Order: sequence, then C-alpha cells, then structure tokens
Amino acid sequence: MAAGAPRVFVSHLSGVPVFDPNGDQVGRVRDLVAMLRVGGRPPRLLGMVVEVVSRRRIFVPMTRVTGVESGQVITTGVVNMRRFEQRPTERLVLGEFLDRRVRLTETDEEVTVLDVAIQQLPARRDWEIDKFFVRKGRGGALRRKGETLTVEWSAISGFSLEEHGQGAESLVATFDRLRPTDVANAMHHLTPKRRAEVAAALDDDRLADVLEELPGDDQVEILGKLEEDRAADVLEAMDPDDAADLLSELPEADKERLLALMRPDDAADVRRLLSYEERTAGGLMTTEPIILRPDATVADALARVRQQDLSPALAAQVYVCRSPDETPTGKYLGTVHFQRLLRDPPYTLVSSIVDSDLVPLTPDTPLPAVTSYLAAYNMVSVPVVDESGSLLGAVTVDDVLDHLLPEDWRETDFQGEEGIAGGR
Repeated sequence: MAAGAPRVFVSHLSGVPVFDPNGDQVGRVRDLVAMLRVGGRPPRLLGMVVEVVSRRRIFVPMTRVTGVESGQVITTGVVNMRRFEQRPTERLVLGEFLDRRVRLTETDEEVTVLDVAIQQLPARRDWEIDKFFVRKGRGGALRRKGETLTVEWSAISGFSLEEHGQGAESLVATFDRLRPTDVANAMHHLTPKRRAEVAAALDDDRLADVLEELPGDDQVEILGKLEEDRAADVLEAMDPDDAADLLSELPEADKERLLALMRPDDAADVRRLLSYEERTAGGLMTTEPIILRPDATVADALARVRQQDLSPALAAQVYVCRSPDETPTGKYLGTVHFQRLLRDPPYTLVSSIVDSDLVPLTPDTPLPAVTSYLAAYNMVSVPVVDESGSLLGAVTVDDVLDHLLPEDWRETDFQGEEGIAGGR
C-alpha cells in the first residue's frame, strides 16, 4: 500500500450516513461486501449495503464511492434501488468477519476478530481488506482481558478461499486476477451451465465488462439466463453502444421489456443508438465521450481524462460543446487532444485551444468512410454530430476494428486457459 492511502476500520462505518453528490442523504451503511480471492491475496471490497429511507437494503458499488471520511460516505452518480441480494462469492464484513475465530499463521494461536481495516489502492478506486484487529484468548473473561493486536491479512488463516474444486466461487475468485478480455476468453470455453453459474456470481459491473468482450451468441445466452431485473442492471452498466449491439440480437418483445426495466436516461441512450443502421457512424458511436463547456480549463479536462473507467481511445481527447453537456449536446465547437492539454497551463480555457478544423461525421456516415477518416487523420476517436451541429457521440477505433474483423474473430482467436476453464 502507498503511504497516505486512506485506511478505515469498518466498525466506524456501521450506521454512518451516505450522501449523494448534491448533499442529500441516500441512507445509512449497514454492512460491507467483500469477495475472497485465491492465492492468499487480501479480499477485494465490492461495495456497501446501504439501508434507504424505506428500510430497503440496496447495494452501492465501491466504484460509486468518492469519499469515506468524517463520519460520512459520499457517492457519485445514480444508485440502483434494487434490493440487495448476497451472492455465493460474497462475504458480509460486519456480519461474517467480526467475532470470527481465526488463527495466527506464525504461532497457530487462536484469536478473535474485533475489527477489520479497509484501504483504497493507490491511484485507483478499488478497495481491499488491509488489516485485522484481533484479541487473543478463547472467549469469556479471557476474551475480555486477552492481548489485542493489529495484524496483516497474510498473518492469519481461516478466511482464505481454496483453489481446488469446481464451485463458481473458486472460479470467480481466480477470474479476479484477469482482465475482462481474458475472463471472457475462459468463459467462452466453459459449458453453458458453468457459464451461467459464473455469470450469476460476478457483480454487475464485472459481468458488464466481460459481456462486452464475448461473442454475440454467448452474450445472448448469458443475458437470457439472468433474472430480468438483473439483466437490466447489467445492461445499464455496459457501454451504451455495446448494450445496443446486444439488445439488437434479441427478439423485439424481449428487447422492449428490458429497455422498460432500465433507468430512463440509460434506456434513452440505447434507444437512440438502436435507431441507427449498424454499420454507420451512428450505430458505431458511444454516447459517453468526455464533453466540456467552453469555460472549462485545461485542469478540468485533465481531471476528466484521468478517470479510471475511461478507455484509452476515449481519454485521448475531449469534445468542447455548448450546454447541455450530455449528448445530444448544444453546438459542437471542436476537439482538444490530450497532447495539447499537456502543453498548456492548467488555467487555460479549452475554448482557446480547441481544434475546429476537422469536419465531424454525420450519424449516417458508412463504416468504410469512418475507417478512412480515422486512418487519414491518424485519429483514435472522431465526433459525430446531427444536422443542427449538436454532438451525438464519438466513434472510437476499437469499435471500428470490431466491425472490420471477421464476425467470428472472438471465437477463432479465443484460445482458452485450461487451468481456469476446466469446468467442461
């Protein structure tokens, strides 16, 4: 862990209020959700169980948590109000870790877990369990008088997940080490039954990332085996263009039913993408590029570019538009490339360095023309505007490559990993 990374003991989080970005209280923390990992690695913290006003308990991913301090938790974005349901691979930190009897690996001495510390990983939004506060002794009076100490995760035994066996829990823990493309690689070679078990055990964001890397047939199969509410949640977590591609493969009735279950804003983006022909700029584009108003500064732009969830292609430039700054925007003014952002002082207005020379594409631009545009101007992303000059989205080079390669490229290039995908 890097020095200075925030560390919090979970007992201090129980019951603390959770606020949205506007300062309105969402609810209170009732527990934290962690996932055990193989190989002695500390458990990863997936999110928090938050009790909202209606006493419903919902799940808030740690990727939506921007601050854990001063007796409060700050979240970003819209929270999903679907009732929390614990999955087989998940462990409740307050409910299952505290008061548990474990052993010190060095002395084999039995201790009781009194508290658990979590810490944010450097330069990331991921959190993991860091340390345990334990008491020696065997309960009763001894438990009250025994020596207390703080130890690393590696210094205790009794929690670790075994690597052997064929449970989805162990398989998902193994997948936690891999990039989404590699997880998709392994899942593609599982039997349909095992694929469904793993999909059920993955959290929504992780499953969304993996689905985006799977062949279309696998995507449809997995989505069809999820409960409809969860299928809608996973579609919301996917990039809008990938969600639209997946929904376009479904029967019309199934597609409309899932769109109706999605949040209205997310569904609107996907419906807009579905209205364009597949092999056009409109059908290829994402509706979530980095958009800034003219009065934003270089410092504002660099802060947006640094966001962890952005793909390299989307982080390579920002698009300057008049309000509103969500697609479809106000008038598109031009692009500022990442290299230009690095050359100018932080206080510089992006409107003063915008590149307006390149003509943006229209949504009906065919795929060959999009490809030629990217190649001719050495671009990794290109803006798409409507007839009024509003920015609709951006086409990235990775989406173009997906459509230039043979339809079965994911299947022919997927080699599988026998040590991981051995569940056939």
